[in-house]
Amino acid sequence: MKPSPFRPNANQEQAIFHNSGPLYLTAGPGSGKTRVLLWRTLNLLVCHDVKPEEIFLSTFTEKAAKQLKDGLQSLLGLATNQTGKPYDIARMYVGTVHSLCQQLITERRICQSILRPVTPALMDSLGQYFYASDRRFWDTAIAAVDLGDNANEVITDYFKGRASQSRHAAVVECINLFNRFSEENLEPAEIRKRTDDAILKGLIDLYAYYKQSLGLDSRTPKVDFSLLQQQALETLNQSPDAGIVFKHVIIDEYQDTNSIQEKLFFKLASGYKNICVVGDDDQALYRFRGATVENFVQFPERVRVELGVEARQIPLNTNYRSRKHIVDFYTDFIGRENWQRPNGGGHYRVVDKDIQAHSTDHHPAVVASTPAHPTVVTTEIATLVKQLLAEGKVSDPNQIAFLFPSLKSAQVSRMREALEAEGLQVYAPRAGRFLEVEESIAVFGLFLTIFGRPEQGAYKGDYADFQTWLDDCLKYAKGRLEKDVNLATYIGDCQDELETVLSDYQVLTRTADKYGWELNESYNPKTMQQALAASFGLSEKARKSIANSYMNRLAQQRINENNPFTLKYIINRATSLDWSILDLFYRLCAFSPFKPWFDLAERGEDEGPICNLGLITQYLSRFIDGNSPVLTAGFLSDNKFLNAFFMRFIYSLYRLGESEFENAEDPFPKGRIPFLTIHQSKGLEFPVVVLGNPRKDPKVQPIEKIVRPLIDREGEPLDRMAEFDVMRMFYVALSRAENLLVLAHYKSQGNFISEPFKTMLSDKNFPRIPQFDLSHLPAAEEKEQDIARAYSYTSDYPGLFHSKNGLECI
Repeated sequence: MKPSPFRPNANQEQAIFHNSGPLYLTAGPGSGKTRVLLWRTLNLLVCHDVKPEEIFLSTFTEKAAKQLKDGLQSLLGLATNQTGKPYDIARMYVGTVHSLCQQLITERRICQSILRPVTPALMDSLGQYFYASDRRFWDTAIAAVDLGDNANEVITDYFKGRASQSRHAAVVECINLFNRFSEENLEPAEIRKRTDDAILKGLIDLYAYYKQSLGLDSRTPKVDFSLLQQQALETLNQSPDAGIVFKHVIIDEYQDTNSIQEKLFFKLASGYKNICVVGDDDQALYRFRGATVENFVQFPERVRVELGVEARQIPLNTNYRSRKHIVDFYTDFIGRENWQRPNGGGHYRVVDKDIQAHSTDHHPAVVASTPAHPTVVTTEIATLVKQLLAEGKVSDPNQIAFLFPSLKSAQVSRMREALEAEGLQVYAPRAGRFLEVEESIAVFGLFLTIFGRPEQGAYKGDYADFQTWLDDCLKYAKGRLEKDVNLATYIGDCQDELETVLSDYQVLTRTADKYGWELNESYNPKTMQQALAASFGLSEKARKSIANSYMNRLAQQRINENNPFTLKYIINRATSLDWSILDLFYRLCAFSPFKPWFDLAERGEDEGPICNLGLITQYLSRFIDGNSPVLTAGFLSDNKFLNAFFMRFIYSLYRLGESEFENAEDPFPKGRIPFLTIHQSKGLEFPVVVLGNPRKDPKVQPIEKIVRPLIDREGEPLDRMAEFDVMRMFYVALSRAENLLVLAHYKSQGNFISEPFKTMLSDKNFPRIPQFDLSHLPAAEEKEQDIARAYSYTSDYPGLFHSKNGLECI
């Protein structure tokens, strides 16, 4: 389907053609800010001869970055066809802040020294957890600071108000604090002076030890996401040319930036002063990651201070996404909060927004359930969803999103049960542990059958639950093997291979012991090869590997080069499996139940299972990257593999609740209704949105109380911060809907909804599901998912491209 031409409104056009000085774009939901950024960048490249490498364009997600890259490539290709001038954006800085920080650290235009800067090894959030939770690191770190003999209990009690001996719990809390320190660009020595709290001093010392352990000043530094930004800022501060590398600095989702990112952006823009920010403070969700909404709200004042110029403000206030009733509802909702600063000193919010719907449809588009007990409410909503599908108001269940403040509540389970009772399937990896979905149980149950079950210790809590999960996996696998002879045969073959390489390993190590050889000593084929190959009980496969003439010539060559193989390497090479755990996974996919799951996806009926299987491959690859792609008998012996894979890696995933699946092309599988946290829904839109739990109790996070006294800037008051964040969170949820917004209205003992929902839904004339007329609801339109295709028409924007006169710049 050919998309509608892009005809910018007056404000969008002004933003697109603004090319000099700071620009402040206050963009409401569905206001076309992605298109504006795309066309504004295009205008700079084509009409003002700005080179791609002179533009710094930061977006919030990898998906958004991909959309902009694809869109620019498409439009620039069109420009080339009309002008004959080629455009290459390969050197353009477009991506997430973290990906761009990695580029900045090694950018030659910034670092002009003879020695090329070292690119730090980046640990993502999971890698950071594995690093900090390693027993050797943690025990050494705790011993180096003053947190008492029971440091884990001290730390967990400090954050949670209840002591725990769990290293996992203490590490998770410390990582959150460390990241916040880094995002605020706080130096341990300085902030230590600002507190008399003995425990906080110990935590600051722990942060200092953590930073030192990463070797930031060495030739092999490691960084986490937060410290990466700190490294990039340090690089900029050391360069006299940092402010003139980019002529234009463009930042999307500016309301979600943190303190150190603001410093980065102003530093980059300090030369030309062309900084453009776009965002919506009402959609600021990431305070828990260190985001500082004041960066956006106070942007004009900060530009005045940092750059000495005035920023031009252009509001993008027309909503092209949602029907009028939806826009009116969420605008009324956010306006019910008191955003005023004390003593008339302004507001904690950009208040002059005047969000208007482009839609003129006055039919009801927001509907609530009957106010009742959750069992009544969830049944009523499930019936409505069934009707929407039956009457073709949506073409696929994945066009109906259920949003919740958290997926760990009873209302989520009730809603899921009600939908499943109607024969509707749900995709909700975060509603429980990802490892507890059937696909995970199937894969890891077969793995356990092949490699064996780790020994169980006498523990409680998560460990006991994990052991139960292992048993459930084995039980599932046993049932599958009883039903599928071919699968059982293949598993038996794998077990036989495992037994063979372990037996060969024992045979060869006994031979080494017999001759007094150490495994770590150099391998000499002239004195060792014959004895090893002649070992009694050695398999033919291992014997051929030991006697391989090419390998022995190579070994001799390595000796001559003074770089010999070790005996351990030769034995492991001869006693390795021919497959890795990732190979094993792919081979298992040829059998049931995996093959039928792939068939379902291929027919377009249900993509949920293969999405989960895809996530499993990511985790398996992650384990291989951190260990070895080869399964050697040395690794498999003495339970080393079992402990590394199941008891450390998989157990960590289990405890962390790892669950997120994200596909940059199509985020939700066909055939299933997505259950998302409101945070997950940020930046997305759906024809139908169900707010499955309009309740969230405001609660200030402990980390805010800890960090606030250590920073020098004014922020939102602690006693109102949580209330503001709850309002913003629900605003994001309400503004995701295009055609229909459904609200669950719980009203029974122990079940209720938060204000201002309670007041807004008290109107006796508010539309309710039993009276809702579906005939006035438009059917969901099929959309072009790829911006590159969606904008690749000359008629899209005749102000920039003119079909008769070629390229025209305004």
